[in-house]
Amino acid sequence: MATYLDDQFKEDSPKDRAGIRAAVVTAGQKRVRPALMTTATTLIALLPVLTSTGRGADILVPMAIPSFGGMTVAIITIFVVPVLYSARMERRLKRSKP
Repeated sequence: MATYLDDQFKEDSPKDRAGIRAAVVTAGQKRVRPALMTTATTLIALLPVLTSTGRGADILVPMAIPSFGGMTVAIITIFVVPVLYSARMERRLKRSKP
């Protein structure tokens, strides 16, 4: 997401707050869906492992828990990164103006 945001800002180089927010929304529209699809498929694939009780579950479940938690954090970052990036760019814009 951050790489795509960097590319979007290099391409557009917005000069005001509205331009920055428009660039972030454009980048979000392009990258949020693929990131969510990847995260969702991983989370759905881990559900049977997390709920298993058969042979080998005592080894697989503890290995699946950190993966599940990491992907849950990834969902949060998908939405937090654009907001923080926008705030950073708006702060830079504010500093550069006299």
